[in-house]
Amino acid sequence: MIGANGGSCPEDRTLLHALTDGELDAVHARQLERHLAECSRCTAEIAAIRGTSDVLSQEGLRWRAPEHVRVQILEALAREVRTGRAATGRHWARRVSEIAGRWGWIPSAAALAAALFLTLSAPTRDALLEQELVADHVRSLLVDHLTDVATSDQHTVKPWFGGKIDFSPPVVDLTTAGFPLVGGRVDYLAGRAAAAIVYRRRGHVINLFVWPDAVERRDLSGRDGYSVLAWRDGGLRFVAVSDVAETELARFRDAFLLETQGAKGPT
Repeated sequence: MIGANGGSCPEDRTLLHALTDGELDAVHARQLERHLAECSRCTAEIAAIRGTSDVLSQEGLRWRAPEHVRVQILEALAREVRTGRAATGRHWARRVSEIAGRWGWIPSAAALAAALFLTLSAPTRDALLEQELVADHVRSLLVDHLTDVATSDQHTVKPWFGGKIDFSPPVVDLTTAGFPLVGGRVDYLAGRAAAAIVYRRRGHVINLFVWPDAVERRDLSGRDGYSVLAWRDGGLRFVAVSDVAETELARFRDAFLLETQGAKGPT
């Protein structure tokens, strides 16, 4: 999206909410604030977000329920979790319990219905990971932090990761396959440092995220117009994210595996 003053606005609008809630790290927060200083459209949008937050925090919107009502609601939430209808709802139920216990109030009927919905349909761990991957891809384009080391030389990028992360990601140049290497950077995913190896495909950016991961996960399918393709190899998790077509991303994966497995030699 092009901003009102010609700048590049974040395609993932949740970044504005994250800034308002103080959930962005210091580097990305400063970079987004610099964008806001130049973009009247995003400035107006974040002002509306903050205004809504101020309204919702008003004391008059809270209803102090009798203790027996609060207990019945918490028991109902606990039953939903125990029956397995929402295995990932434990976190939401715990948060509702903490809030109710700390302040002794529960939200209005509409907000309570939303809390119950979240408990029953809380996103899975894989869905949260997919959301995080796409958001990191978008941030790398938004804040002009695509690479920490910018070079097409795989023999420069691979050793650059040494000492910055606790594993050695494979780095290959796929120029002959149509996916030239751009560089790399260190990112933070799934609660740990990860390598982001950057490639291009006819002007499109492909972020290949790599980190150690022994957990079996379902195939990631993409979201918000971005393709996401994941695979595992040698104890490492690989996830490619881009706005290229899924078929193009599959070609990238096949070329990467062919090159890396060929580099290993016969076993």
